[in-house]
Amino acid sequence: MTASAIIVAAGIGARLGSGVPKAFVKIGGRTMLSYSLGAVGQVNSIGEVVITVPEGFESAARAEAAAAGVGVPVKITPGGIERQDSVRIALGLTSSESELVIVHDAARPLATPAIFEACLAAAARAGGAIAAIPVADTLKRVADSAIAATVARTGLWQAQTPQAFRRDLLVAAHRGAVSEGIVATDDADLVERTGVRVEVVEGSTANIKITTPSDLAIVEAIVAAHKAGRST
Repeated sequence: MTASAIIVAAGIGARLGSGVPKAFVKIGGRTMLSYSLGAVGQVNSIGEVVITVPEGFESAARAEAAAAGVGVPVKITPGGIERQDSVRIALGLTSSESELVIVHDAARPLATPAIFEACLAAAARAGGAIAAIPVADTLKRVADSAIAATVARTGLWQAQTPQAFRRDLLVAAHRGAVSEGIVATDDADLVERTGVRVEVVEGSTANIKITTPSDLAIVEAIVAAHKAGRST
């Protein structure tokens, strides 16, 4: 099945304190956006890429796509106020000929082409699929700064991106969210609400979402270690 990729890169990264939008922060000499573009560019079934960016960064994103050597059409648009708005805007720019859409946050620069391919394969079969990892930590429900309960982690997974869906299902889910006033933190939530089966593909602990300076430091260390390994 042919697919469109949406890369959500419209966040300003206030908690990161970088002074530039998060997707344009550099790690190992490359922007976060560059890493995502490089991964997407290696997935043969992806026929186009739509990138959402902060207003005024369209040219910068175009330059990143050119430098990454993405060999498919690239569309760039300002994002919306919330992540969900950005995805909806980008979705409206995807080709109606695409049977699948895969959504990824540029703030997760270490997602591999294999994870994209696995999500797309599962979505083609089931209707939707997300990358996720099993919860490793003990979870506590807290009220008034005290533990109210310990939550059993059996069966709990931590959602990541990429997340892939049949295009018609994702379009319908976003339309329904607008009409019902639903706000969700990821696209899987919206699609789940429509009754569609969304499968889980095991992601990677390295597929970290960069939100804080500590997250950035971890990913920088992973990238540096990888580079050192290749040079030995």
